[in-house]
Amino acid sequence: MNKVITEGVVLSPPAFGDGLDVWSSEDGLAGDPTYDGASNASLIAADADFGTCLELVKTQDVQKLRALFETPIEAGCYLRVRARVKAIAGALPSVRIGAWAGRSGGTHLLGVVEVGNSIQLTTYGEIVEVSAIVGSGLRTGVDLPWGRDATFGHFGLDFTGNTGGVVRVEDIKIEDVSAAFQGDLLDVVDVRDYGAVGDGVTDDTAAFEAADAAANGRDLLVSEGQYFLARTVTLASSVSFQGTLIMPDTAILQITQNYKYSTYLEAFGNETLAFKKAFQALLNFTDHDALDLEGYSISLDEPIDLHAVVGNRNSFSSRRVLRNGQFQALNNANWTDDVVTSTANYSASDATKLTNVSNIASIAVGSLVEGFGVGTEIYVRAVDVGTNTITLSNPLWGANTSQSYTFTRFKYLLDFSGFTFISRFTFDNIDFNGKGFASAVMISPNGLIYHFKDCFFSNNKDRCITSIGRGCAGMLIDRCQFLSNEQPLDVADRKSIAFNANGNDIKCRDNRAVRYKHFGVIGGTGNIVTGNHFFQGDNAGDGERTAGLIFTAVNCKTTFNGNYVDNCFIEWTNEHDATPDFTAGFSFGSFTITGNIFFSSGSANWFRFIHIKPFGTGQFINGFTITDNLFKAISGPSLDRVDIVNTTHADLNHTRTRNLTVTGNTYHSVNERMENPAIVSVSRSSPNQSWANDVSEHLPFGGRTKTITAIVPEGQVLDAANRGVFEQPYASVGQGSNGTEFNVTWSKPVKGRVQVTVRSDTPN
Repeated sequence: MNKVITEGVVLSPPAFGDGLDVWSSEDGLAGDPTYDGASNASLIAADADFGTCLELVKTQDVQKLRALFETPIEAGCYLRVRARVKAIAGALPSVRIGAWAGRSGGTHLLGVVEVGNSIQLTTYGEIVEVSAIVGSGLRTGVDLPWGRDATFGHFGLDFTGNTGGVVRVEDIKIEDVSAAFQGDLLDVVDVRDYGAVGDGVTDDTAAFEAADAAANGRDLLVSEGQYFLARTVTLASSVSFQGTLIMPDTAILQITQNYKYSTYLEAFGNETLAFKKAFQALLNFTDHDALDLEGYSISLDEPIDLHAVVGNRNSFSSRRVLRNGQFQALNNANWTDDVVTSTANYSASDATKLTNVSNIASIAVGSLVEGFGVGTEIYVRAVDVGTNTITLSNPLWGANTSQSYTFTRFKYLLDFSGFTFISRFTFDNIDFNGKGFASAVMISPNGLIYHFKDCFFSNNKDRCITSIGRGCAGMLIDRCQFLSNEQPLDVADRKSIAFNANGNDIKCRDNRAVRYKHFGVIGGTGNIVTGNHFFQGDNAGDGERTAGLIFTAVNCKTTFNGNYVDNCFIEWTNEHDATPDFTAGFSFGSFTITGNIFFSSGSANWFRFIHIKPFGTGQFINGFTITDNLFKAISGPSLDRVDIVNTTHADLNHTRTRNLTVTGNTYHSVNERMENPAIVSVSRSSPNQSWANDVSEHLPFGGRTKTITAIVPEGQVLDAANRGVFEQPYASVGQGSNGTEFNVTWSKPVKGRVQVTVRSDTPN
């Protein structure tokens, strides 16, 4: 940039030869005395060194020489004022550049430096050049930093020291030297050129805004220094940082052109603070829907409370994406669990509340609740200290009216629990590495459609994804890797869980999870779980196995398809029901398990792949499909069965079983193979009128024989005289002490073989 070349701006004052009436002995203002006709000033026509020049006799302590000419000053423009002088006779003075700073309206700009460095003249006839640079920015090499409010200046010289000396002055030159500070080829605007100080104390907000406005398509440069911005700043220009920023927590840095993590890292010089400020902008600025971490690994020495980071909102419902980076925990005490034990009252009539909670002020939102009658993954959703009341994520199945509870608050790398509602937030290609110290993500109590895709969850201490309310509604977990920190431990010693969900419509697809206590706990309905591989075995031989997935909605409306269930099992329960006794509704239904691989290695013969665990009396199966799956055991004994009802708390009412379909499954190393309907062969080698048969090995989940849909003879049925019998027998179901037998009764004793299709349910 050179204003003289590009815009034809005249910077230098008139030559002395044009007349001394435009040269003042004061500040150069209209009405100030000039040197025209002054007794101590004269023009020299042909000086050997200067040509036409001014000869001046010093008669004042500070002999001023100022042009009445106004040299324009613009923000971002730097001018060098220079003159050559020599002493002729008398006392030898000192000389310096002198100026008068003007602002809009012609008024004096106070508080700025108006004189340059002084040079002592030491020898008569010696030519000395004196110069000073004036400009808006407080930058190295700038002698007169006038800030962005300066609009013009009157320039000249000051002679100081003893009076009586005679000096000659060549014409004063003013030239644009902005390129020395900015670099024309870079085409950048430096915030210092617009008055930014960069001392870490002065508020440079207005200077940043002025520089950004002046950039007008050029890049903005924040040169070296530490800049304090007292309020929110929005930068429309692409910006680069050599210096760093200091901002209050509530002030937002909104970068428009190059909004990405590296820009904020340059701006704040600290990994964690850079992320906080970038995230703050993400939820406060509409020009960008995604924050790209650009592959950076961000080391955290404490949990990040994202609600506190954003600071000015409790909810957010626009799509936002955090992508392409890693968060990892540093080892320190900030990740230690907070554990509180308190007594509280509970009533099933207000199923998600604990009342009269002791020590409630010490209990944090997001704490895991444990105690008698408390189901899996129950969290504190809200705390009301004023009423001593806690809101829970789900009801309790069997808590006493008054009892003791333990509240454990895990610490998370990213914590959304302070928000009331977050919708449509996506994590894309993020590695959450807890390093064995921290959990990964706690989502907001309310919300919709969180999406985790192509993420890694590595070595998280307690949890990977935690839902403490219904914020998980519609959550999608796609193609993620969950790598437990407890892989070396035996199953019985593990406590970590990859994810939980309480809301409806969860999509869990194509993930891989290694050696957790549980892969997931799903509490809502309308779920699709497909393409996942989760394995939870250990090196303990025929030791304990745990549930890979736990479904806690009694009528879960879930499709479980194409998964690889490896050394763990599926559990279906109603433990999140405060009144689990069946009185009305659908009971255990709307669950489809199709096309999966169930595999175990070295398991004991009592291991089962599919568990139903009822709480309360009267519950029954009412719509359960298990088809086209592979059940396989190796490196150990054959499994007795693959299905079981866990009767720790209650059994199913098998007399009400409806719509239970178990067909097309393949069994390897399984002794008793469930089917429904089951086609069994019943034969008698000697005549009998009543053919009883026990089919318990085929009946799923300890069911009873309920329906015979077909009896088809294989060959001829013969009576005692070996005559063919062509009449149809009748069947009786629910026979035997356990109801697992059926009878085929003929009109007379017969022998032969029939194929019987028997069901343990009542089909629609």
